[in-house]
Amino acid sequence: MDTRIPLTAKFMALVFSLLLGVSSACGPQPAATGPSIPPAATIPPPTSTPVPAAEPAAWKSLGPEKATVYDLVIDPQTPSTLYIAVEGGGVWKSTDAGGDWNPVVKGLTRVEVYALAMDPAAPSTLYAGTWPGRGAFKTTDSGGSWSESSVGMAITVLSLAVDPKTPSTVYAGTENGGVFKSTDGGGNWSKSGDGLRFPASMVYVLAIDPAAPSTLYTGTMGGLFKSTDGGGKWEAAGAGMTGDRVLALAIDPLTPATLYAGTDGGGVFKSMDGGASWEAANTGLTDMAVYALAVHPQTPSTLYAGTQNGGVFKSTDAGASWSQLNDGLTTIYVKVLVLDPQVPRALYAGTKGGGVFVIHDAR
Repeated sequence: MDTRIPLTAKFMALVFSLLLGVSSACGPQPAATGPSIPPAATIPPPTSTPVPAAEPAAWKSLGPEKATVYDLVIDPQTPSTLYIAVEGGGVWKSTDAGGDWNPVVKGLTRVEVYALAMDPAAPSTLYAGTWPGRGAFKTTDSGGSWSESSVGMAITVLSLAVDPKTPSTVYAGTENGGVFKSTDGGGNWSKSGDGLRFPASMVYVLAIDPAAPSTLYTGTMGGLFKSTDGGGKWEAAGAGMTGDRVLALAIDPLTPATLYAGTDGGGVFKSMDGGASWEAANTGLTDMAVYALAVHPQTPSTLYAGTQNGGVFKSTDAGASWSQLNDGLTTIYVKVLVLDPQVPRALYAGTKGGGVFVIHDAR
């Protein structure tokens, strides 16, 4: 009997053994003996960090030390450039927003400078109103040198204003001489119209309607006056105001029929009809001698008042109410207020005996 296993049977046995080997390799494996990996740490949900409340705005002193500042103007194209009229010091200039000051007085000899005005189209051109009896001086090189510009106006100048649309037209408010006008950039001056007889001939401040520059307002020792023909004729426009001396004027740039007047003893008055009638706007004011006013150019419901003994006041409701803004202001006799034309949050104050201050006031 043939006991040999057929070839086919041998082949099948080989395949079967191979299959058993694969099955063992794929079966359950012993547990790993290496180090165990801890589960991922639980990450707590993010928590919001409380934002500290904004600190109240505070004034910062810029100098010049102990200076009395009569007037201040800002270059509208380069607001870091400032000019100030300083008692006993002529004109000073800063090119770093008040960080440093230097006198620019070449040609300003034997005069006191009371008022400054700048050509808005050519800021290198400025005018200076002087005392005693020397009229105006002019620079065309940013204060590098000054020359007398007083033909026809040998008188003390207390205030100046440049026509915003025709800068060659300049107005000067004088001491007991009324208003003078130049139409050739200060080359020649002539007395502007009638109607400003003493005490209205003492002109402390001038304001030009930005939309209609032939309309002007002037604050005088005898009250408020208005001209609608470029100074040809002046008429009283202070109905409803108390007190005679009008020391400050400000016009709402977006609604020029709305204007504000600061008086010596009567506080702030407001007109909404181009000066035809006025109402007191003094709630919250503790000092009624208002020497300076400034209206925010973009948000004219915000305005500021500088006073003789109360420092600076702020209104955010178009003069309906006021609150003091004096933190850091070490001199509370404020003679001039000017807002940065490009960044109106920056407000500059010229003071008596304390130089210039600035505040970055969040509206």
